[in-house]
Amino acid sequence: MLARLISRHIHQSDVENAILTGVIIEQYPDDYPLPSCLVLGVSCNQAKLHVVCGCDNEELWMITAYYPDESQWNSAFDKRLNQEA
Repeated sequence: MLARLISRHIHQSDVENAILTGVIIEQYPDDYPLPSCLVLGVSCNQAKLHVVCGCDNEELWMITAYYPDESQWNSAFDKRLNQEA
């Protein structure tokens, strides 16, 4: 996981800031092994950042983080472009 964050030029402090400043934009209650969600927040330099987190009533698990691709998201990065209604 850490290697992937490094390759994406995302620091731990960016992930922490995104979670602290973010909002849940998608929920995945049936994910295995834990329910998870997609958080839209901002990195330390105010870039939009997506963080997928899982939660087990005791701990929050960071699954992945990435800078959203503007070809797949609306301009606010909070709704997928090709998502069927």
